[in-house]
Amino acid sequence: MRFKITLCTALTALFLVHLAAAQDVPMKSIFNGKNLKGWTVQPEDNIWWTVDEGTIYVENDPTKTGSTLWTKKEYGDFVVQADFLMGKGVVDSGIFLRSEKDQIQIGISGSLKRDMTGSPYIPGKSYPVEAQGVAKLLKLDDWNTMKVRLVDQTYTVWLNGQEVMTYTSENMPEKGPIGLQLHPNNEMSIRFKNILVGKL
Repeated sequence: MRFKITLCTALTALFLVHLAAAQDVPMKSIFNGKNLKGWTVQPEDNIWWTVDEGTIYVENDPTKTGSTLWTKKEYGDFVVQADFLMGKGVVDSGIFLRSEKDQIQIGISGSLKRDMTGSPYIPGKSYPVEAQGVAKLLKLDDWNTMKVRLVDQTYTVWLNGQEVMTYTSENMPEKGPIGLQLHPNNEMSIRFKNILVGKL
């Protein structure tokens, strides 16, 4: 009996050590606050993304197509964190994870016509789950912090320090870039800063 208790205690301690290590992963800035070095724009003819007052600023209007700002570097399992500030219009943005398949929504869903911040959007599946408690956490006129932890095909999202969603996807690539999305044909703007990544 004593052996079982000792083993259980040891396993619990080991789990907590791994959990703490995952939460305390060293984070590195991937935006220098001066220019878009280390990033690439798709489509290549950049008419959207600029650096303004130490932030990545992007805007669109009803006449323009959308765009994605990708990291040049690819990542496997990682934690990404970014501050964002919603601007004018109907904001429809997000963070892509390894490809254009899995996206964490920021702002209003074009298909659902309501805020789905923190929820995953997957082509063909729409929003398979919805982030919880976002209405009380999301600041419409101030900076917000979103953190995403991706291990294998499972990602967890935090908004302003509170966990709001966990989802296990399918057929995600093992590695890929991280992207910031600008939805097409919307009059909108959004800013990003303090973009950090930690490898797991």
